[in-house]
Amino acid sequence: MHFHDNQRKVDYVLAYHYRKRGAHLSQGSPGHSLAVISNGETGKERQAGGPGDIELGPLDALEEEKREQREEFEHNLISAGLELEKDLESKSQGFVFVRIHAPWQVLAREAEFLKIKVPTKKEMYEIKAGGSIAKKFNAILQKLSSPLQPRVPEHSNNRMKNLSYPFSREKMYLYNIQERDTFFDNATRSRIVHEILKRTACSRANNTMGINSLIANHIYEAAYPLHDGEYDSPGDDMNDRKLLYQEWARYGVFYKFQPIDLIRKYFGEKIGLYFAWLGLYTSFLIPSSVIGVIVFLYGCATIEEDIPSKEMCDQQNAFTMCPLCDKSCDYWNLSSACGTARASHLFDNPATVFFSIFMALWATMFLENWKRLQMRLGYFWDLTGIEEEEERAQEHSRPEYETKVREKMLKESDKLVVQKLEANTAENDDEDDDEDKLTWKDRFPGYLMNFASILFMIALTFSIVFGVIVYRITTAAALSLNKATRSNVRATVTATAVIINLVVILILDEIYGAVAKWLTKIEVPKTEQTFEERLILKAFLLKFVNAYSPIFYVAFFKGRFVGRPGSYVYVFDGYRMEECAPGGCLMELCIQLSIIMLGKQLIQNNIFEIGVPKLKKLFRKLKDETEPGETDPTHSKHPEQWDLDYSLEPYTGLTPEYMEMIIQFGFVTLFVASFPLAPVFALLNNVIEVRLDAKKFVTELRRPDAVRTKDIGIWFDILSGIGKFSVIINAFVIAVTSDFIPRLVYQYSYSHNGTLHGFVNHTLSFFNVSQLKEGTQPENSHFEQEVQFCRFKDYREPPWAPNPYEFSKQYWSVLSARLAFVIIFQNLVMFLSVLVDWMIPDIPTDISDQIKKEKSLLVDFFLKEEHEKIKLADEPSQRNQGGGDRSRRSRAASSAPSGRSQPGSIASWGSQHTNV
Repeated sequence: MHFHDNQRKVDYVLAYHYRKRGAHLSQGSPGHSLAVISNGETGKERQAGGPGDIELGPLDALEEEKREQREEFEHNLISAGLELEKDLESKSQGFVFVRIHAPWQVLAREAEFLKIKVPTKKEMYEIKAGGSIAKKFNAILQKLSSPLQPRVPEHSNNRMKNLSYPFSREKMYLYNIQERDTFFDNATRSRIVHEILKRTACSRANNTMGINSLIANHIYEAAYPLHDGEYDSPGDDMNDRKLLYQEWARYGVFYKFQPIDLIRKYFGEKIGLYFAWLGLYTSFLIPSSVIGVIVFLYGCATIEEDIPSKEMCDQQNAFTMCPLCDKSCDYWNLSSACGTARASHLFDNPATVFFSIFMALWATMFLENWKRLQMRLGYFWDLTGIEEEEERAQEHSRPEYETKVREKMLKESDKLVVQKLEANTAENDDEDDDEDKLTWKDRFPGYLMNFASILFMIALTFSIVFGVIVYRITTAAALSLNKATRSNVRATVTATAVIINLVVILILDEIYGAVAKWLTKIEVPKTEQTFEERLILKAFLLKFVNAYSPIFYVAFFKGRFVGRPGSYVYVFDGYRMEECAPGGCLMELCIQLSIIMLGKQLIQNNIFEIGVPKLKKLFRKLKDETEPGETDPTHSKHPEQWDLDYSLEPYTGLTPEYMEMIIQFGFVTLFVASFPLAPVFALLNNVIEVRLDAKKFVTELRRPDAVRTKDIGIWFDILSGIGKFSVIINAFVIAVTSDFIPRLVYQYSYSHNGTLHGFVNHTLSFFNVSQLKEGTQPENSHFEQEVQFCRFKDYREPPWAPNPYEFSKQYWSVLSARLAFVIIFQNLVMFLSVLVDWMIPDIPTDISDQIKKEKSLLVDFFLKEEHEKIKLADEPSQRNQGGGDRSRRSRAASSAPSGRSQPGSIASWGSQHTNV
């Protein structure tokens, strides 16, 4: 963790690979391979033949150019006040790690520039709860949850807060600086160094600005802050990484709360907010899982009382159904579909309507509570007034954008403009000339490619769904020809088709992730934030369509375009469109949803997340072993922390983690009316997911740069959109896919006794079998009796009516009732959601009160510290002169701040106090 003097901390590491031709150590070299480059020594002036001198062979042009660029960049870092240390390039090829240390002067300067808030001398104060009842409730809750609390120092005082103020070198007396080396924690130190690395220019690399551009151009291989030691080191020595591993990143502590403050301290606010959001989402799944299980158990308990399924299972009713396919299929009794009808009742019952309303309100309450938690964390983490940092982040252009602008200027401008660009070495010109930026004309080909590619990908998804439909139709027709497989046709086709859908979804998910990244790159966004937002939108759109299109087909399209006996709809000349099961499509929708959801969670989210990083690590290890080059035996036995961290996977962002949770949130909310157990499976997955992600961040990834942010960004808008969309989807699932509305219409409009007796007969229409088309009648029918009329599920006029087989009045009654239900359900739920939103304030009352109190506390603290400072300044003069020299005392009093006479005004104490 330190330089070789064991005093200066390593705050950041740059790694690069070098290659020489015929390089060897000079004679008389003592083998010392360390070069310390500090502020006073550039490390370039070494006399030939001296200790550690290297005779360089002829370097190729590219390597020489890279070396010169690195030397210039490192020299600029030293000019910025940083201290560097690296090993000499003593081998023919290998890796070199440049260790960077930021001394106190640099830390203080940059902390003031970045306006980093640090704790003041004032003792921690308590955030008081609203009233006495709230205090008692919080005390009881803390006692009950004490076994679930992680044993970390940062988690114990969750209602205590430091009084913080932006760091200022002129107000050092305000801060409790005991040791300068430990005043700024490791995450803050690395963040400060990273800011310097991002803005340091390199003129040899075409005026490249920042370390990201140099990594993109392969000048450096990697840049990362160090972990705080090993997480599994033996002994009692404790560091934050080891503490996080023991209390957070193990499956054995799955029942404990997350140490969010320690996560934020170690990884930064952005990652801290992600795990806080994931923890809140997982805890909110507990009540929805309980209600979902109750709804499912209600279906199990009332299955014997369900009149329509009893009627279907009653063999005395003997509803003779029309053949399911042409020629090879025979007439059949409806009672043979008894099992499907009984199973459908588990999910198609009145309780699912209540559960759909509950889940819509649940989504609103979750988002409102997240806003409150976000505000609470923002207050405790001092994220108020962070807008300037976000604006500063917008100033740093992406390397690809800089390259594109440079290419544009070289193409369109003359040599004078190029010289102007070269003269602009380290200063950011604020003028936004058209020459110095990309216009919509430059981006138009990228936008056109994006639009065409996304349309193609969506069309590809739909075509694959259609291909699976064709597979189902043809397989069902083929299996119906064989007597042995005829009885299990529907189950076989459904199961195999869902598995095919799952495999296709998993493959396309990986492809669409890569395609979305490529499409965003050709757009050439200017900043990293813009790049991330556009990538998220594209990836979400493609993955949403990919994951949900098969489910949408089963829910809203399957069985709607079948036709009727004697006038069926055919595809590919002879294959009938597939129909829903006699109990409806809801059961099949439930099977489709459960298999796709569980398959994605088990295979993609867990096996891929565990297996792929391990395979990458193994591959990198094998590559390092097989790579030609000299190895240092002492180095391999006792590797340094920067060597260990380099072997870990680089951090690539939170987009994959958020994406899998957002898709899961869609499964939980969008089709919850058809699968009430979805929250249960999501909860079980997330309990593992939290620890899996934690273990990945602590043990398998390089330490990310600490990024400050006040919210989760565009993900909240996506969540809010899914929540509103789920209301419409569930309204249509209940109205169109389930039998809830037809049962209500029959019970209150057509039933003789107000019950559901006769409902099945009411939903079946008659068809005269003599009117079947030639060549479609069953061949060698073995049905028990001669069939004159067969039944099919639809609301149509009977053959003896004036308008045979036209839609009946019941059809139009049910259709109007369905549309009315959608409108009423949607408006009712939206109104309740707005009501919940209005009732729950975005900012907790105790936090809003405390923000106001903190301002007065800060002013009082400033006044007290200034008075003490003045007293200390007056004491030496009083001791030297005693009480005799009144004129001097009067002059000192006249030059003292006016705050003594006017405690409410502090502007006259100096300009540094005017911002309070």
